[in-house]
Amino acid sequence: MDWHKLLTSLRTGKEGREDKAHHDRTQFQRDFDRLIFSSPFRRLQNKTQVFPLPGSIFVHNRLTHSLEVASVGRSLGNNISRKLKEHKSDLPALINEIGYAVAAACLAHDMGNPPFGHSGEKALSEYFSSGAGRQYEADCTKEEWCDLTSFEGNANALRLLTHQFNGRRKGGYAMTYTTVASIIKYPWASCSGIKKKYGYFQSEKETFDGIMSELEIACIDGEKNIYARHPLVYLVEAADDICYQIMDIEDAHKLRILSYDETLDLFMNFLTEEEKEGAKFNEVFKEVSDNNEQIAYLRAKVIGKLVNECTNIYLDNYDGIMAGTFNKSLISRLSDVPAQAMDIVADTAFRRVYKHPMVAEVELSGFKILGTLVDEFTKAVLNPEPHYSKMLLPFMPQQYLIENDASVYKKIQTVLDFVSGMTDVYALDIYRKLQGTGISTK
Repeated sequence: MDWHKLLTSLRTGKEGREDKAHHDRTQFQRDFDRLIFSSPFRRLQNKTQVFPLPGSIFVHNRLTHSLEVASVGRSLGNNISRKLKEHKSDLPALINEIGYAVAAACLAHDMGNPPFGHSGEKALSEYFSSGAGRQYEADCTKEEWCDLTSFEGNANALRLLTHQFNGRRKGGYAMTYTTVASIIKYPWASCSGIKKKYGYFQSEKETFDGIMSELEIACIDGEKNIYARHPLVYLVEAADDICYQIMDIEDAHKLRILSYDETLDLFMNFLTEEEKEGAKFNEVFKEVSDNNEQIAYLRAKVIGKLVNECTNIYLDNYDGIMAGTFNKSLISRLSDVPAQAMDIVADTAFRRVYKHPMVAEVELSGFKILGTLVDEFTKAVLNPEPHYSKMLLPFMPQQYLIENDASVYKKIQTVLDFVSGMTDVYALDIYRKLQGTGISTK
């Protein structure tokens, strides 16, 4: 693969049209700003990351997580850009903007996730695989049914960014091909049969194929339409891996699920003895006596170390990444000390954090709420004439309206677009109204 093709200012929906306007911002900065000001990005502030949305103690939601991932991703991108310019020649001018391209993709990486985290994905999938939605299988192709029975937030992000919803511009948010390609962690379809996760719905196959072709991304399996990742995907993935693993531990400390001593040990494990004995490190620890601030300082040290580690891993595997033969995450190749520390963090998070009752309660409630919403709105969209359907359908915004003669698959997709775009709070509100418990009599 060649950076001259991988980095481009070509935008979705503007194929064949040259952008002659002068812009003070670079192309990838424009992508970043466009996402920051978008409604789907703002809605992430009311979507669960892991813990219930904040009460007296503020923990991460999807929006704060995405902003932090973008910050780490920008650092990774800038590191790689600088190193490539030091050691490679004949690079395009856009190589200077890798940091912004990665940061923009990081902002978008969770935009396709439904309310209530991964439980929401499971609720939407199981409605069709084992719930009342099984009745629609005969109306879909095999490939379409694979999409519906394994709803995937990554594929939904591609749709959200590029699909022309009713009344909207062609090409969705008109992002650069580079930024869009940088979020496609799983460049294959749901029906490829190689993994549960996938990168695009059948409705976006043409868009996906066009991006892969334009950027000349390596095709690994032509028969199954499986491609290599865009090289910047590894940086987006690493930024996400670093943030969610480390920040979930800090949140668990704030919520007193993990004690100060436990959290201190988890973060100290990432540092070598030499680093722990460093003069600056000990100076800061003597000056900062507040436990939360000590944990925050350690968290920053750990993230900085992981950014440097992942930068070196990327460069060490550069040839394989550019050839499309490297198929591991950067975080899985950490050196001994941080690798062992990350394993302990992951094990602790699985046992103590992700199985905590407050997390389980959110997942259970979310499963019930989204299962009910997708059932009610799917029945209404596919059978709009009954009085109940006519009362229900106005809840769906105009952008999700679709022609009466559209296929069952496309009609169901409008429901998934609507439901997956909801915030946790809005989903709960609509659910209560449908249950007859959200009506005020005052």
